[in-house]
Amino acid sequence: MGGDLTVRYFAGARAAAGVDEENVPAGLTLDGLARELMVRHGNQLLAVLTVASFLVDGTAWHDRQAPLPQGATVDVLPPFAGG
Repeated sequence: MGGDLTVRYFAGARAAAGVDEENVPAGLTLDGLARELMVRHGNQLLAVLTVASFLVDGTAWHDRQAPLPQGATVDVLPPFAGG
């Protein structure tokens, strides 16, 4: 583990992935992470990832090409309905 990334899924992302959280190798960008997760979980999760927001260690992460910090926690937040 150590430098790996922890990915936590919420709401529809959790349903699409079929797990609450998992570890992935460090050294990925957000786009690379999306590809890795699609390989693991298929197109249903990919559909969620294309519209999701991402928090990295609690901070909104918008740069899809910047390397994610080693040991970070990435929260996958699909759009929420309601008010």
